[in-house]
Order: sequence, then C-alpha cells, then structure tokens
Amino acid sequence: MSPTSANFWLGTFTGVVLLTMLLFPVAAVAVWLRARRRRLRDALAEVAIVYWTLPLVWMTLLPGSHAFGAPGRVSLVPFRDLLSDSPPQIVGNLLLFAVLGFFLPIRFSIGLRRVLAIAAGCSLAIEVSQYVFLLDRVSSVDDVLLNTVGAGLAALASYRWWTCRAHMKNRIRARNAVHS
Repeated sequence: MSPTSANFWLGTFTGVVLLTMLLFPVAAVAVWLRARRRRLRDALAEVAIVYWTLPLVWMTLLPGSHAFGAPGRVSLVPFRDLLSDSPPQIVGNLLLFAVLGFFLPIRFSIGLRRVLAIAAGCSLAIEVSQYVFLLDRVSSVDDVLLNTVGAGLAALASYRWWTCRAHMKNRIRARNAVHS
C-alpha cells in the first residue's frame, strides 16, 4: 500500500500512528491558541484528550481482514479473554482511555466515579460499534473492563492536580459567600 494513498493514512495502524505523530505540531499550536483564551492547564487537557483518544479510538474501529463478511463475535464472560490476550493488547486496552481519565477531572472538576462511568460508556460504545459494523473484531466485556480500569488508574495518577483545582473552587466560593 502506497503512503500517498488516503487508505494508508486512515486505514492502517501504521498510517494512523504516523499521522498522529505528524499532527503533533498542530496539537501544540492548538494548545497555544486555546491557552490565549483560557488557562494553559485547561487548554492542554482539552487538546490532549482529543489528540490522544481520537486516533486510538479510530484504530479500534479499523476493520479486520474479514470485515463486513463475518458475523460479529461477542465475549460476555468477564476475565475469560484476559488469559488469552497478548500483553501488548492488554496494555493497549489500559491505555486507550488513560489520557481521557487523566485530564477529564483536571478540566471538568469531576470525580473518579464519573471518570469511570464516562470511560465505561465510551468503551461500551466502541465494543457495540465493532459488533454492529461487522469489523471482524471480538466485542469483549474484558475490553470494557480494561479500558475503564486504565482511565481510573490515570485519574488517580492526576489526583493531585484535580483535587488542587477543587480546593481552589471551594476557597473562591467561600470567599464569595463571605463578601455577599
């Protein structure tokens, strides 16, 4: 497949990864432009969520070699696929929504439960899409669990920054209540 074709850039793992790397300067400029109107931390969170999550979700929705012809496969028994999944696949599932989990509470001041709910919902949407669109992939409850756990662990890793933001909001509210 020629690197000059759109199918290479949008239809292969290699193309999506290369395109993501090539678009890094665009993401950096987007952070800079957004930071002119809002806090740098918010701008970085917004762009990072889109820049990291969109290509990974795109790759999970790439069709397999027998797509559109084979019936969809479903695995609804928890932890069954974990025994047969390769380590890179497990790590990939953990990382799929990691940046989303890391930056959502920083940007939107939400707690761990909401991060887990959003990650589980997004992951479930991907798994249902893989099944409905006959992409020659296994729609697995283990993928949903791993995606959710990855987002939760990343949210816990950013705990220091989102709790700092929550404390600042509480201080501002308390100060405004005293002055009114």
